[in-house]
Amino acid sequence: MATAAHRDSDRADAPAARRALPAWVYDHPEMTRLEVERILRPSWQIGAHVSSVPHPGDFVTFDLGADSIVVLRDKQRQLRAYHNVCRHRGARLLDGSGRCPGTIVCPYHGWSYTYDGALLGVPGRDTFPDLDRASHGLKPVKVEVLLGFVFVCLAGDPPPLAARFEPFLEELAPYRFEAMVPLTPVTHEEWDVDWKIAMDNYLESYHVPIGHPGLNRMFTPDYDDQKGARGIARGTSWLREQPSRRWSERLYQQLVGPTVTHLPEELRRAWRFYSLLPNLGIDVYPELMDFFQVLPRGPGKCSIRYAIFGLPDERREMRVLRALSNRINNQVNNEDRALCARVQRGLQSPSYTPGPLSSIETWMTEFHALLERNIPEIRLPTPPARFA
Repeated sequence: MATAAHRDSDRADAPAARRALPAWVYDHPEMTRLEVERILRPSWQIGAHVSSVPHPGDFVTFDLGADSIVVLRDKQRQLRAYHNVCRHRGARLLDGSGRCPGTIVCPYHGWSYTYDGALLGVPGRDTFPDLDRASHGLKPVKVEVLLGFVFVCLAGDPPPLAARFEPFLEELAPYRFEAMVPLTPVTHEEWDVDWKIAMDNYLESYHVPIGHPGLNRMFTPDYDDQKGARGIARGTSWLREQPSRRWSERLYQQLVGPTVTHLPEELRRAWRFYSLLPNLGIDVYPELMDFFQVLPRGPGKCSIRYAIFGLPDERREMRVLRALSNRINNQVNNEDRALCARVQRGLQSPSYTPGPLSSIETWMTEFHALLERNIPEIRLPTPPARFA
């Protein structure tokens, strides 16, 4: 969901000129490769929610570019993550989510691994006379758990998540993410849009009054109430007093206050949107929350990986409220997808030159600054010769 954040006056790493990026960066294979290598692999990515891996042997897989990661709970109930690749000949070990009964077994040649990643069994062991089992365990991936989510990082040494989220932990505490359960499975939606276009859209709310009329009928703009920390922005939209003329929106407005009794009255009126650079969004509503990741799948194409969570609650009123919320947000998502597709098509025009950015698009400029720090060529008007 769209979020803006104010600019810290002492930031020296943001671009001086507030202009959009050149069109070529949104549809170039070398850009996609460098973005995965330099920006996404060294960043924290959500692998799973703790409730998705409750028992030893439970696992969830997650793909980022050519990498595949498996998040798994071991016999000591510790959460671990590994590269989802057999150490023999590289076969993918696991797919989707599920449970490994006792060991992780490669479906190709049957090499098996313990939950702590050690190589356990090798069919035809005597045909590998020099095999050192100790050096052929699964390759671990960095793991941190925060707010009930298991985050993984494939490269580098990013700052601890708790430090990054510290300015927001107190305001998030009443929602109790850790106690939530999945309301939907993890889902992937394929967009014919470069991942940066999708993130540009999520990182600004300038388009909301025009692009999301339903959202604008129900809520104040989230850029009116915002808070920023390095790498994270939070915007809050507040429920309007005037009832919407649409029945589903009006019914949501009527139900949310008396139904969501576990939250303080003020939070029953708030929709909050958190953006964690480079590609993660967390949307927090009174009745549920969701996360989404915008993942490149080639130049001009991306996948939106998302899931919805809520506190266990079987009351009829809560089921109705969540259905209304999903209906409203599905409409917003469809509008965003159509708007982003318009941008992807428009950027293909030779007539386009980067336009000026609004002060409401500030957090988008922080995203562009992150891109530029890691790929300096991004501000060139045309691709450099070495990208050819």
